Amino acid sequence: MVEQHKQEPEIPYLTRIQVLGAMGATAIILLIVAKLSLYFGKFSLFSWDLNQRELLLGVGLGFVITVLSGLTYRLWTAYRKSADYYLEVVLKPLALPDLIWLGLLPGLSEELLFRGVMLPALGSDITAVIVSSFCFGILHLSGSQQWSYVIWATIVGMILAYSALLTGNLLVPIVAHIITNWISSYFWKMSQLSAIKK
Repeated sequence: MVEQHKQEPEIPYLTRIQVLGAMGATAIILLIVAKLSLYFGKFSLFSWDLNQRELLLGVGLGFVITVLSGLTYRLWTAYRKSADYYLEVVLKPLALPDLIWLGLLPGLSEELLFRGVMLPALGSDITAVIVSSFCFGILHLSGSQQWSYVIWATIVGMILAYSALLTGNLLVPIVAHIITNWISSYFWKMSQLSAIKK
């Protein structure tokens, strides 16, 4: 009888400190790249107006993306396997309070770079949306079998890019990204914890 083994990730499992360190380092690198681009580039950043309307739009958009992600997870087997793989590598070592950083660090740094800098630098048009969103998707590539996750991240990137273009406010995609990361990571973590208790 052939024993089935769980597929090991192409990148080794990380410890909690390694995951948090990698998130922090990635956020710092993305912020530095964004700041240098703004310094040397000839374009302006979207506004960061903190007002109730845009805050609520961001929260609402975060919930919409989370629902769409949940539906995609249930209906698209390749994405579900890819997402589980990615989330196991990133989330499994983290404690529940660490999920705060999982929302804030990528939500701020990735949005500043991809929607704040790349989108206006590329012309704030359909080409800019596609290119910046594809780059955002590629950032989420954690192995050669993870293309369905990259496709979904690219689609989410396009939604976030259009929210920045339509509102002219970078706060909307930042809040949406943070909310999406918080909710989806919390539910994934809870499902894993409940599976362990059974």
